[in-house]
Amino acid sequence: MRRLIILLALALSGVAQAQQTEKATFAMGCFWCAEEAFEKVPGVVQVVSGYTGGKVKNPSYEQVSSGRTGHTEAVQVTFDPSKVSYDKLLDAFWLNHDPTAKDRQFCDAGSQYRPEIFYHSEEQKRLAEASKAKWEKQKPFRQPIVTPITQAGEFYPAEDYHQDYYKKNPVQYRFYVTGCGRYSRLDQLWGPLRKQ
Repeated sequence: MRRLIILLALALSGVAQAQQTEKATFAMGCFWCAEEAFEKVPGVVQVVSGYTGGKVKNPSYEQVSSGRTGHTEAVQVTFDPSKVSYDKLLDAFWLNHDPTAKDRQFCDAGSQYRPEIFYHSEEQKRLAEASKAKWEKQKPFRQPIVTPITQAGEFYPAEDYHQDYYKKNPVQYRFYVTGCGRYSRLDQLWGPLRKQ
């Protein structure tokens, strides 16, 4: 009986721990790069690359990359709010994409690379809007911020070979981000704010 009580307590502890995480969804161009950016944030439990914001169920990479499904490449971030706030995730989002571009990011063009914040609750919406307003005042560049804030819909995980691409294919990934001019453009936009 005592063993049963201990097992039950451990199981309930696991459920409680699982309930302590929250989800956030962001699109910021290539999801490989978004994965890298968010996995470096302490308190992030998991980052999954996928597709959201479109009209086709269970789309493939080929379908999304055609630009005809309405989806954008995105990441779904599972985080522990006792270790990292949604505000911190929003800062990581802003400083790792070009908010002056509407349907493109760096060398990737098309609505499937559009940046966007997808909120999961009214509180996330409020924080996202406040964060956008903050950066509209503080931004070190002149162009307007055009990144939209939208209610989250269905999120479809991408194929396995896209998950953790930057870890599994470091040489190809480095070639991609360098050739695409991602980091140089981010440094040009945000300057020393990216080093904080």
